Amino acid sequence: MHSRRSGKWKTTVSISPASTVPDTALVAALLAGDEDAFEEAFRRHYPTVYAVLFRLTGSPEEAEDLAQEVFMRLYERPLAGGTNVNLGGWLYRVASNTGFNALRSRRRRWDRLLRWARLERPLGPESPNPAAEAERKATAGMIRETLAGLPERDRTVLVLRHSGVSYAEIAAALDIKPSSVGTILARAERALRERYFAMHPNTGEEYGGGR
Repeated sequence: MHSRRSGKWKTTVSISPASTVPDTALVAALLAGDEDAFEEAFRRHYPTVYAVLFRLTGSPEEAEDLAQEVFMRLYERPLAGGTNVNLGGWLYRVASNTGFNALRSRRRRWDRLLRWARLERPLGPESPNPAAEAERKATAGMIRETLAGLPERDRTVLVLRHSGVSYAEIAAALDIKPSSVGTILARAERALRERYFAMHPNTGEEYGGGR
C-alpha cells in the first residue's frame, strides 16, 4: 500500500506527522508524485473513507479492504481532474461508489448494507430477547432494501452525511453547490421514508410513528 513505485513517487515538500498543509497543497504535491503527500492524504482521510465503507458493508474487515482499494486508486491514478479537485470529496465519492459496487456484486447484498441509526431503533446494551432481535433484523432488512432502491445521488448523499462528511465535501463529491446539499439531503430522507411506507404500509409505528 505504501511502497514507493520506482520512477514515479518522490519527495517534493516536507510534511510532518502533524501536518497542517491544506488539501489544496496536498493535491498539487500528489500530482507532482510526492510520496509524503500520499502518506498524509491517507492519514488525514482514511477514518472517513473507512466510516463510509463500514456504513455500507457493516463489516470492519470488508470496510478495511475496500478502503485500501480506494487509496490504491489514488496512489496509482492520482486525481486526473487536476489541481482543482477537492481531495476529500474525490475520496468520499470513490469510497461510496466502491462500496455500492461491492454490494451489487453479491447475491446477498441486502444483508450487508448499512444499519441506519436514525431509521432503525438500536438495541440497548442488555441482551435482547429473541423476538425483539428477530423484529429488529426484519426491520433492518426492509430499510436496507428501501435504501438500495433509491437513485444513486440520494443513496450517496445519505451515506456520506450519516458517515460524518461535511456539506462542503458532499458538494464536491456530487459536483453540486454546497448551498444545495441541505435541500437534496432533506429530499433524499423524505424519499427514503416515502418509499419505505409504500413498500411496507403497515410499519408506520415501527418506523417512527407514521409520516
